[in-house]
Amino acid sequence: MAKGDKINFSTPSGFPEFLPSEKRLELYLLDIIRKVFESYGFTPIETPAVERLEVLQAKGNQGDNIIYGINPILPPNRQAERDKSGETGSEARALKFDQTVPLAAYIARHLNELTFPFARYQTDVVFRGERAKDGRFRQFRQCDIDVVARRELSLLYDAQMPAIITEIFEAINIGDFLIRINNRKVLTGFFKSLGIAENQIKSCIGIVDTLEKIGESKVKQDLEKEGIAAEQSQKIIEFIKIDGSVDEVLDKLKHLAQNLPETEQLSLGVTELETVIAGVRNLGVAENRFCIDLSIARGLDYYTGTVYETTLLGHEALGSICSGGRYEELVGVFLGEKMPGVGISIGLTRLISRLLKAGILNTLATTPAQVMVMNMQEDLMPTYLKVSQHLRQAGINVITSFDKRPLGKQFQLADKQGIQFCVIIGSEEAAAQKSSLKDLKTGEQVEVLLENLAEEVKKRFT
Repeated sequence: MAKGDKINFSTPSGFPEFLPSEKRLELYLLDIIRKVFESYGFTPIETPAVERLEVLQAKGNQGDNIIYGINPILPPNRQAERDKSGETGSEARALKFDQTVPLAAYIARHLNELTFPFARYQTDVVFRGERAKDGRFRQFRQCDIDVVARRELSLLYDAQMPAIITEIFEAINIGDFLIRINNRKVLTGFFKSLGIAENQIKSCIGIVDTLEKIGESKVKQDLEKEGIAAEQSQKIIEFIKIDGSVDEVLDKLKHLAQNLPETEQLSLGVTELETVIAGVRNLGVAENRFCIDLSIARGLDYYTGTVYETTLLGHEALGSICSGGRYEELVGVFLGEKMPGVGISIGLTRLISRLLKAGILNTLATTPAQVMVMNMQEDLMPTYLKVSQHLRQAGINVITSFDKRPLGKQFQLADKQGIQFCVIIGSEEAAAQKSSLKDLKTGEQVEVLLENLAEEVKKRFT
């Protein structure tokens, strides 16, 4: 770089950077999510940010979104060596684009060290090679839970997922939301009953999954481009638009399964859906929190059974705020045995961005400090330090003002950071073992004995 050239220090496109108030909000939400996950017995793990490329591409997953790494990971001054190594075969590496595929590899690597069903949660950062735009990031934090079993996995684990989603979003208090539930076997079975070829069903499911984005007429066009007859396309549209209460939709599905040809898979899907719904109800999830939506398909290839998408009512344009489903073969692809799993994912970075922009959430105060101990005179600093430690030992977050500034400036600094209380101790207060406690929210100022200061702050803190 030539002398005088300016360094471009802007953030790379699509890679978020948080101000303290935004990061504190993320940590607050992470704490809520973690507590709910752990209340259901999920245990934390962490997987590498970088995986072997062949792992990430297992089952044909999201090849277009992979951000490719370099192998070996070498600095620029060893570029020739790096280029010579190439990026092919089992040594090629890339950044993980989700948590589920790396989980499958993790289980394969630690099979003999884990107990099953294995229930884990992760709140790691993942990477997508997407075109960066508003609310879409190339790096974002994802909060996932999955339960994986050997050979058989109870459908009650599927039922737990809506209960967990409900507890999280009710705790965050973001307003009314709806968990939309479906089963991929229901869709696959219905397509088979229409005589649609096996090799067309996967693409049909992918097209159905775009209904909300592209609309009914475009879905019909795309189905017909795939070779689906106009009459079949119309029946698919009518099918995915079946609505009503949960029980009404189940009754309509049972009726179809009894009156259409080749409905074995459809019937199985309906039975699984019925079992999951019964479990959701037994877990106490309110009826207004979930529904059956036959248009929910989830685009990823590995989903085979129950699928979920969660929508914030009144803000449907935000898209799904939590999604997931059941898969039967993803882990088995690494081990050669049946290992079914079910999980959900919250794209937390995206969610925070969307909710802040919509005014549904607000950032927190810049600092976690609840109290600032003011610097009235330098010779009283030993007193200020002792008072600060006394408050901290009582569980109160404290900033001590070390720099001597006019009192008004110190109040301004506290207020700018969102600190509610200021402790003021001058010579007379120190001699009398007292302080003045000022509440910046109300403007009220009271005199408090130092021995009672922590109790008084806790009583007043809102």
